[in-house]
Amino acid sequence: MNCTDDDELNDAIALFQLIVYIPVLTLGIPLNMIAFWVFSCKLKKWTETRVYMINLMVADCFLLFSLPFMLYFTKYRHPVDQLCLAIQNIYFTNMPMSILIIMLIAIDRYIAIRFPLKAKILRSPLKSASICGFLWVTLIIYSNLRPRLQTGWEGSCFRRYSVEPNYSSLFSSIFGYFIPLGIVIFCSVQVIRCLRKNMTTSPHETKLIQKAIHIISVNLCVFTVCFSPFYIALLLRFTVNVAEACSLVSGVRTYIKISACLANCNCCLDAFCYYFAAKEFPEFPSIFPTCISVRSKMNQSQESQPPTDQVKV
Repeated sequence: MNCTDDDELNDAIALFQLIVYIPVLTLGIPLNMIAFWVFSCKLKKWTETRVYMINLMVADCFLLFSLPFMLYFTKYRHPVDQLCLAIQNIYFTNMPMSILIIMLIAIDRYIAIRFPLKAKILRSPLKSASICGFLWVTLIIYSNLRPRLQTGWEGSCFRRYSVEPNYSSLFSSIFGYFIPLGIVIFCSVQVIRCLRKNMTTSPHETKLIQKAIHIISVNLCVFTVCFSPFYIALLLRFTVNVAEACSLVSGVRTYIKISACLANCNCCLDAFCYYFAAKEFPEFPSIFPTCISVRSKMNQSQESQPPTDQVKV
């Protein structure tokens, strides 16, 4: 079953997208280029964070590259041809890639600060590069299989007319965002709690810890605010399609397009957040091995064990 669109509403949404994406492109391209230059050339040592950030900048730049095509294709109802499929593959690969890399940064930060001794074994720039390479290959393969798994793209590019439930989209939403969101929230909260336990150190370290907590909190808020509305909208579309409620389809489609603008603004915000994080903390995960010191102090105050036992703990 197909549900028709309101042409006047589509024109209004296209105008809104144009208003939003012009500043996104104007700011996003130079900001990402500056951030890419900082992480590629200015930092002296290759770290896990540096590997993740370079991959994040690449994903954001590809997403920015696809935005002008998406605007043109949706405005003029471009048919689903090879060019359309290529741009759709770029778009639908790089947004989830950005999400997964932010998740990896949160996990890496959590391991480095919560388990500094095990981090020496679990973390390395080569392992980070291997994980990113695996994710790129997986998402590129999935994006190429996406047209075969989904229906309703026959009308025009970036416009899905069918209201048949799309289980691949549901799968992408759960595993591509909501599970990473839970991981990012857990890791960020644990790192903030861990850093706050060590606030009684020297004034200089306390100031650095406060800045680190602020950066983690801002990154978490940006991640949640930018992406949550879009993926909630995708869940709403799946629910409406299951119910076959044509009366609600138009509103849900409008919500998806507007929330997608907010999600794509993350390209600019990533550059802001992580550029200033790198400026303040070029070796961010490694300068705060605080939890082990906190745990050792607690152990010393609660137990009087031989030195060998303390080392084992």
